[in-house]
Amino acid sequence: MLLALCGELASMNSKRLNGKVAIITGAAQGQGKATALRFALEGALVTCFDIQALEKVQETVDEIKKLGSDGIAIHGDVSKPLDIDTCINSTIKKFGRIDVLVNCAGIMIMKPFLEQTERDFQRVMDVNVKGTFLFTQKVMPLMLNQGRGKIIIYASIDSFVAEENASPYVASKGALKSLVTALAVEFAAKGININAVAPGQIDTAMLRQATDGHPELTEFLISSTPAKRIGKPEDTVGAVVFLASEDADFVNGTTLVVDGGWLCL
Repeated sequence: MLLALCGELASMNSKRLNGKVAIITGAAQGQGKATALRFALEGALVTCFDIQALEKVQETVDEIKKLGSDGIAIHGDVSKPLDIDTCINSTIKKFGRIDVLVNCAGIMIMKPFLEQTERDFQRVMDVNVKGTFLFTQKVMPLMLNQGRGKIIIYASIDSFVAEENASPYVASKGALKSLVTALAVEFAAKGININAVAPGQIDTAMLRQATDGHPELTEFLISSTPAKRIGKPEDTVGAVVFLASEDADFVNGTTLVVDGGWLCL
């Protein structure tokens, strides 16, 4: 179903990322996987990076190849510099360049604030903030040498508003929104576009972690969204494709909200 939907979307447009080389973190499932498949349909060559088992990451690459593009699967942790180096070096060896980086990997630990441990806080920050910082920092010299590049960071509506029992996650997403603006100021004149997408309530493993066994919460999320539904991972990828494309060459430091109207209320 995901492949069919991606195919239908791509058929409506010319290939906007034709020949571009992209690294997508968190590409084994959810929004990361949906992004990887859509990028492939838009003509990109995709390196899929994820902490999940290599076999799981390879499943995304296998689907990319069925769509007529090419990719490689890399198992690793975004918070570990050596894993990032392996990913970047493998991408350069395979494809020769890196045009787009999509920082999608992220985690949430749901607990009341007084139950959050230092270890909980550190792990969320390591993955969501440190991992994004390190990956971006390590890719940046390559893009500067090329004279252009696109970096997209998955933020969240929690970059704008708070969510109960997720204080480290909310703090991390606020940090990412600020990081985007700081990097845009520093690198916009050098041909690097750095922007973010801020998804709302999207049907991912992270959301199901919070809603499983709590149908009343699901009903609340739907009723609180003007679109009156939970989003699908595919709902966010059009915004990411836009930010990765030449159509966004004059877009810098923006956080593009994809939330079905959640922030309007």
